[in-house]
Amino acid sequence: MEALVVAVFILGYAAITMEHSLKIDKLIPALLMMAFAWAIVAFGMDSFHQWVSPHTGKMHSLAGWDHAKRIITLEDTLLHHFGKTAEILIFLMGAMVIVEMIDQFEGFSVIKKAIRTRRKITLLWIVCALAFVLSAIIDNLTATIVLITILRKIIPEQKDRLWFCGFVIIASNAGGAWTPIGDVTTTMLWMAGKVSTGKLMLLIGLPALVNILVPLFMSFFLPAFKGEIAPKSETESSNKYASLMFWLGLGLVIFVPVFKTITHLPPYIGMMLSLAIFALAAEILSKKSFSLTALSEDGQSNGVTFKALKQIEMPSILFFLGILMTVAAMESLGLIYNFGQTVNANVPQNLFITLLGMGSAVIDNVPLVAASIGMFRDAPDSGVWHFIAYAAGTGGSLLVIGSAAGVVAMGMEKISFFWYLKNISFPALLGYFAGTGVLLLLLNYSSPKPAALPAHNKTVWKTISPQPEAKGLSTYFYTQ
Repeated sequence: MEALVVAVFILGYAAITMEHSLKIDKLIPALLMMAFAWAIVAFGMDSFHQWVSPHTGKMHSLAGWDHAKRIITLEDTLLHHFGKTAEILIFLMGAMVIVEMIDQFEGFSVIKKAIRTRRKITLLWIVCALAFVLSAIIDNLTATIVLITILRKIIPEQKDRLWFCGFVIIASNAGGAWTPIGDVTTTMLWMAGKVSTGKLMLLIGLPALVNILVPLFMSFFLPAFKGEIAPKSETESSNKYASLMFWLGLGLVIFVPVFKTITHLPPYIGMMLSLAIFALAAEILSKKSFSLTALSEDGQSNGVTFKALKQIEMPSILFFLGILMTVAAMESLGLIYNFGQTVNANVPQNLFITLLGMGSAVIDNVPLVAASIGMFRDAPDSGVWHFIAYAAGTGGSLLVIGSAAGVVAMGMEKISFFWYLKNISFPALLGYFAGTGVLLLLLNYSSPKPAALPAHNKTVWKTISPQPEAKGLSTYFYTQ
């Protein structure tokens, strides 16, 4: 039965990667493999010999368990994983609605007004800086959409925009990796309790910055960024609340990690609070009804909140549901944990995570990170989790199809796979390895060292051999 669950995942994921060839939206195979995986688990529940507890994360034997007890365990596990997945999805939906309402008030026009330069190289640095910062706040996908929309209004030539869009992809992915709300994968690690906000930003901030700075310094030698852009007349925003709603929306999204730190409540609670405050402000300023159920004569709501809710990307939400719940099925059977133990025993951990990041350029980083959460048993805020956050978040920049930011840019500007591979992949690769090197140095520097003993203390130090779950580390203790 375990092999059948793995086969369903492989076939489903193959269909996801070939969605353009099959002309089937990726959410369909994602939902199908979720349903089939859990159906196989249900039918084969009496034949399984081991199970991973969703509460402790530890594997235990099912030997001697009767059918009723096994079914209760299955239902408890399914409910637990669905609850954790729903937390992530509700969080993402709240963020999406806030961004949509900012856009309804033309809030992102504030960014365009701030860009005054005509020099290409200066514009590139400004746009990439904005992408790096914005993606850390409103997520890398949304930041990419916003900045490409702005670039269309500033740069009339599509062949010039392609180069800018390529660098925006790198900057957005790098920016999304160093905050818990900047990328789906970092959000997953954060909500799973694997990383904390402060340490994530402290350790990943500099490597992520290096990840985009290396390609930016290379841009000085690229002919595409020489000269100036011809001026293009554009009608200014007419919404008088654009600036207010832009800064209010960003502030409320930034408030979410602060709320979690203060209250220790799940992040989606803070996001719902921010959404409620922002929606109230939006309804008041638009002079519409406060009620989301207030309908006009044609049966549609008059509120900006209702309009924003209709614009969120439900296909993406359902896709994440399918992927995360399928991985949860494999995790419950111990498949991911066993794979992780095999990897730890045969492949250096740093090499594996580096390759995992590069693999995210081909395979979506969401299932890779979901699998990693069940694969490693390191303590929260251990270096492995920060390395995974960096690698999975930035590795997708190596190919245009490797990240949500790249895919949306590919669709908006018709960027070809081979054009990106020829012109952008090499700078992205150098940035990825440079950031990886910086991160490894930081992790090595921040690793706890045994304290030096006073000269008069006759304590004897002993070294214990590293355990499998702490590969590459030594545990020190002393005896009197």
